[in-house]
Amino acid sequence: MQNGDHVRNDSGHSFSHPGLVLPTQSVQNQIHELAKTLPPPRKQNTACDACRSRKVKCNRLPGQDKPQHCLSKNYPCTHFVQQATSEKKRSAAARRPRNISTSSSSSPVSASSSPINEHNTPPWFKAAFGPWNSGRLQTYGGHNINMQSTTPTLLHHLFAQPESDSTFMFKSRSPGYATWGDMASKLEDEAFRAEFALDLVEVYFQIVHTRLPLLNPLQFRARLNLQATQQRPVIAKQDEPLHPALIATVLAWGAKFSEHPLLVADRDRNGGQSQLAKALIDRTRELAESLKVHRIPNTNHVVISLLIEPLQCQDPRIDNGFHGFWLNSGIRNLLGLQINHKSVMADIKDPEARGTMIFAWWMACLSDAFSSFYYRRKPMLDDDDYDIDFYTVDPSANEADPAAPSPREQLEFLGYYRAAHALARICRTIARQLWKPSTDQDGIPLEAVLSYISDLSQWRNEHLSRVGVPPNLEANWDFVSAVSACASDAQYHVTWVVLFVAIDEFGIRDDTFPPSSIDQVETAKRKVMEEALQASLRIAALAGVLTSNGYLKLDPAVMHVSCINAGNLLARLGRPEVFQCIKALEQYSYAYEETREHAREITREYEVAIWLGLLDNPRLVISSQRP
Repeated sequence: MQNGDHVRNDSGHSFSHPGLVLPTQSVQNQIHELAKTLPPPRKQNTACDACRSRKVKCNRLPGQDKPQHCLSKNYPCTHFVQQATSEKKRSAAARRPRNISTSSSSSPVSASSSPINEHNTPPWFKAAFGPWNSGRLQTYGGHNINMQSTTPTLLHHLFAQPESDSTFMFKSRSPGYATWGDMASKLEDEAFRAEFALDLVEVYFQIVHTRLPLLNPLQFRARLNLQATQQRPVIAKQDEPLHPALIATVLAWGAKFSEHPLLVADRDRNGGQSQLAKALIDRTRELAESLKVHRIPNTNHVVISLLIEPLQCQDPRIDNGFHGFWLNSGIRNLLGLQINHKSVMADIKDPEARGTMIFAWWMACLSDAFSSFYYRRKPMLDDDDYDIDFYTVDPSANEADPAAPSPREQLEFLGYYRAAHALARICRTIARQLWKPSTDQDGIPLEAVLSYISDLSQWRNEHLSRVGVPPNLEANWDFVSAVSACASDAQYHVTWVVLFVAIDEFGIRDDTFPPSSIDQVETAKRKVMEEALQASLRIAALAGVLTSNGYLKLDPAVMHVSCINAGNLLARLGRPEVFQCIKALEQYSYAYEETREHAREITREYEVAIWLGLLDNPRLVISSQRP
């Protein structure tokens, strides 16, 4: 490697941590296959009339005109009910106006025109699920990055010296690169940039991909073209060049966690934080905006949007922090592609595109519900906005392919997402209530609080033992298993903490005020308080386990909300367990700088609680009931 003096380890990247076992490339591929090979929603109304009327399975063997039931009973095999149902659906679909278009025209499709052409395909389908738009698009800083730009040209743009050092624009670039540390000047060399980019890609697939398996590792590596040519090469469809904003997003993620010597020197110069990593995030967002990722419904744009959101600063109080823009953009793109329709999802012929969109939909659906609840925003999706059944797996589906994930692994995967979806629906319901101005003015209705308590208790009984941390925690758990189980466990428990904070702030409203109702209000407050305290202690313990193994240094914004909320409550109560949350957030700051300030705020809150003598008082005084 030219102009580089670091040596990559046997895993193919420069990241290393004593005792940490990260997924190999074969495991990375299996994670993606597990995410995308889940079957699409089942089509309905396929049985013949005789089988339907007798409620038996309509099994038709290959080469036979009739199912086994009709053959054995010598029944006529007709499909009148299915035809009538299909015609009704088609006529209803033809009446619905569609405004979806990937072209530059802003005129919507008229209500009288059908969105289905002679090939039974919506007009936007080819553009959306085919290659992305190849139009030339201008970007910032004088660089002409467009959809035809080669990967080396893109790297030259992403790794260009900081713009603030404009005094060196017409001199050597080395002084300008000094902002990123002593080794950053090597980014002037094209060979070094290529080697550095490959390192960041491997770090992404080792760490981020295990939690967000939206990409195919084999295809991404094959399509990452680093040849220094003027135009992109002409290659087969399955090896089409990667979207420039997708490459930038992967590189920005890799820079968050990589221990490449260049980034180590950058952090040493800048107080433990990488200025290059921050610059890559900013340039990735600006590149995605210039390429209209947030405006044009496209499968690439869905994936890019969902990957950019957790890449950013996660503090909504900061201007460039979490505000839900890219998550909402991903959801809008999914709705534009009509992925929320079972019929559309089932008609996607390419299994790779179909599997990726299935996973992307549920990732967006869950993220929308939880983020709305945590940050008191109105959810973008409602329960009736989609008719996609949750995944169903035939246990014998993969027996013929030993390389595919086992049925047990698939069922475990499905169990997690069923549990997450059930919890997301509860959070979505609470978020709608907390978002209302009337809640801020009058309080949370008593019947709503009682319903939340019942729903959360039922979820715990049905799901926590399967998706949470088991009582017999194995000491040799790998990174993926440990972080996944702890995150699922903490995601449930933090719901009690957030609910308690809302009740403490808004109060509980009851319009009747009989003596029995007053008792119910106090009982509900006490129940939520007790659950929130136990939940905070549980989260602190989980955070302590992950921190002791160095795992939170590698977490792509999954556990931070739990640590912050649990830490705040424990600090207010003066509980010494708060220091486990503080240490967890300090470790988090390796990749997310804002969590260090959260740790300082929690520390100050704890010191105030001790000073006020609250250490011996295990109960927090909840504000009085509002009239």
